[in-house]
Amino acid sequence: MVVENPLNSTVIAREDLHNELAIIKIRPDDGPVAPFKPGQFCTLGLPAPPNPDKPANPKRKGPKLIRRAYSIASSPKVSEYLEVFVVLVSEGKLTPNLWTVPVDGKLFMDPKIRGEFTLDAIPEGKDLVMASTGTGLAPFLSMLRTHRGENRWRRLVMIHGVRNAWDLGYREELEQIAAEDKSVFYIPVCSREPEDSDWAGPRGRVQAVLDEAVFKQHTGFTMNPQDAHLFLCGNPAMITAVQEQFEARGFVTSTKKQAGNIHFERYW
Repeated sequence: MVVENPLNSTVIAREDLHNELAIIKIRPDDGPVAPFKPGQFCTLGLPAPPNPDKPANPKRKGPKLIRRAYSIASSPKVSEYLEVFVVLVSEGKLTPNLWTVPVDGKLFMDPKIRGEFTLDAIPEGKDLVMASTGTGLAPFLSMLRTHRGENRWRRLVMIHGVRNAWDLGYREELEQIAAEDKSVFYIPVCSREPEDSDWAGPRGRVQAVLDEAVFKQHTGFTMNPQDAHLFLCGNPAMITAVQEQFEARGFVTSTKKQAGNIHFERYW
């Protein structure tokens, strides 16, 4: 029997921000990236380690894959590769192996891109506030890269919560965009940055930046349910806390049965 090789994609670039955080670009070997919408995710995979206690399945045409979903940070306007923002999860089943894949290394990428965490249902001209923790920034970066300059929003606020300043992936790009585009606000916030560091930005959690007075201090406006949509991605504890915070202010969580102005995607 001919064994099929499921490793259909190649790592073409990698930027390690530190030893537990990386930006990885992956190119399909058989053509351009499939069309997708900003906010969707791809599924990556690598062969599972052999299990000496479990015999191989003779009917399997290729090795068993461990697969995981990763939000896409790149724009669909770029068809040569997909970009993912990855944190090393030492106890994870995939990322420790994914971490060892070098540039020109091979991996599996599902050609079908999925996900409903998009701007499809959001009217144009609204205030969009996108709050993330860690690598939860990725889908919002894809939205920004895709729709910047298209009058898709009235104002766009990107709040990125991390532990330390060195975890702020894409910081330089986002600072530059915010400096050039007055409709875009970038607010990085650090929860564990040492008090004696040179960090001059907000400290604490995402929830603190979304306090009405603090938010207005940074942006010059106040969010209201009639004109704003709130997007949340990352740590489930952050999402739950912010969801409760804004429902108390009259915002409504969007579900399949109910349209609303709070939208979220949990990362675990």
